[in-house]
Amino acid sequence: MVSRSTLKKQALPGRVAPSPRQPQSKWLSLDWYARKLSPSAQACIPLALIIVLAWGVGANAQTPSAAELNEKLSTLTVGLDTMWVCIAGFLVFFMNAGFGMLETGFCRQKNAVNILSKNLIVFALATIIYWAVGFAFMFGDGNLFIGLNGFFLSGADNSPATGDDYQGIFSALSWTGVPLAAKFFFQLAFAGTAATIVSGAVAERVKFVDFLIFSLLLVGFSYPITGHWVWGGGWLTKMGFWDFAGSNVVHAAGGWAALMGAAFLGPRIGKYTADGTPSALPGHNMSIAMLGCLILWLGWFGFNPGSTMSVGNGALMAHIIVTTNTAAAFGGVAATFTAWGLLGKPDLSMIINGILAGLVAVTAGCAFVSIPSSAVIGAVGGVLVVLAVGFFDRIMIDDPVGATSVHLVNGIWGTLAVGLFAVGPSDAAGALYAEGLGPIKGLLLGGGFQQLWYQFVGVMSVGGMTVLLSSIFWLALKSTLGIRVHEEEEIMGLDISEHGMEAYSGFIKDSTGSVPSSGGLSSGVKTY
Repeated sequence: MVSRSTLKKQALPGRVAPSPRQPQSKWLSLDWYARKLSPSAQACIPLALIIVLAWGVGANAQTPSAAELNEKLSTLTVGLDTMWVCIAGFLVFFMNAGFGMLETGFCRQKNAVNILSKNLIVFALATIIYWAVGFAFMFGDGNLFIGLNGFFLSGADNSPATGDDYQGIFSALSWTGVPLAAKFFFQLAFAGTAATIVSGAVAERVKFVDFLIFSLLLVGFSYPITGHWVWGGGWLTKMGFWDFAGSNVVHAAGGWAALMGAAFLGPRIGKYTADGTPSALPGHNMSIAMLGCLILWLGWFGFNPGSTMSVGNGALMAHIIVTTNTAAAFGGVAATFTAWGLLGKPDLSMIINGILAGLVAVTAGCAFVSIPSSAVIGAVGGVLVVLAVGFFDRIMIDDPVGATSVHLVNGIWGTLAVGLFAVGPSDAAGALYAEGLGPIKGLLLGGGFQQLWYQFVGVMSVGGMTVLLSSIFWLALKSTLGIRVHEEEEIMGLDISEHGMEAYSGFIKDSTGSVPSSGGLSSGVKTY
């Protein structure tokens, strides 16, 4: 029922019914903002719109040009390469911990502090002498024999400029686009490794002060001179010799210096009987020796891949990682079965040294050989290290940790292996290296004897110079200070006699220096 009032309203003349409209959103209604927002909040709306508009205009105005984009990309590339070189240098630096633990575990308890001290201080000494003169002798511009510029890292240098854009005194390193400080640190880590190799071979009887002086002379003079021949633009480089990451430059050179030190020092008391038969002097802690091996294995992933000194597209770096790891694996397995066959037991010390032998052997050719070739190189290295330990024992070269067998013998083998297994340069897609960036094809891949001859000359020249200089250093120290501790000090142990402390205070230790006369297994030195 309709009320009267309603009918009255409908009957009024001139009244028109409202037409239907679409409802308006409150977000688009200014009245809604006026009712809901305070005056200060209302004032913020146009201000926000102005800011957004200004941002848009500014972003459009700041669109970089092609030249600016290239500059930013170049800066990013330098930063990325520098980060990679530094990380690789950190890994090589950490190898000092591996060497320290390995050598300490392979030697006797009474000499642990002495060995740890040598492995710690040697890098500090290497840093000082390499910064002062070593880097200049090795990489400074000079002649084909030695560098003569860049002492204390001083002199002209516009790194990270490369190639024809480089203007400075370190032309030998102008191929890598990283700052000079990054170049120096990475090469310093390598120099410290060469000195650390010597520590193990002269362990348990060398005077601490003599080892320090010898390390300074090795890193400051001997190592940089021979290194300049290969990596500093010297005469071996011009000839066609190649050593990518240092089988010859670092490991064989350190091994030669270690061999001369062990020879001039003579064997440890109790190592040989009156008739020259070797006796076992077992290491005291194979646990830390094994851990040292794993640290070194890890560090080698900076040692070899880091020698690219750039990231690139990552392909070469990845290839080197795989060849390095493959050689280590095959070296460890080959040494295990070789020692098992000769000694009747799978000796842990030989497994450790087999892995290290494979790593040393592949270091020269890791960027130049295929993965199957790296397996062969590592396997041969594993066999060689077992045989070499017995050989040095028979000629009465007492090397407590097998440093000469690992670094010298397999440094030589790995260097020669480049002349056997190098794939050769190629411009094809996916090739390892182009013309001028690596060795010619190796003998076993149809390349003839030429590269093998270059490698042989490099081995003999670096070895000859290192033996000469090391002999001069050791003989000079022997005639002035004396290089060996007294017999009573050796029997007591160098921890007490040289440092006045013990690594394992309160533990029972062997202080007599005597050992059973029967042959057997030992850590790093074996009887056959």
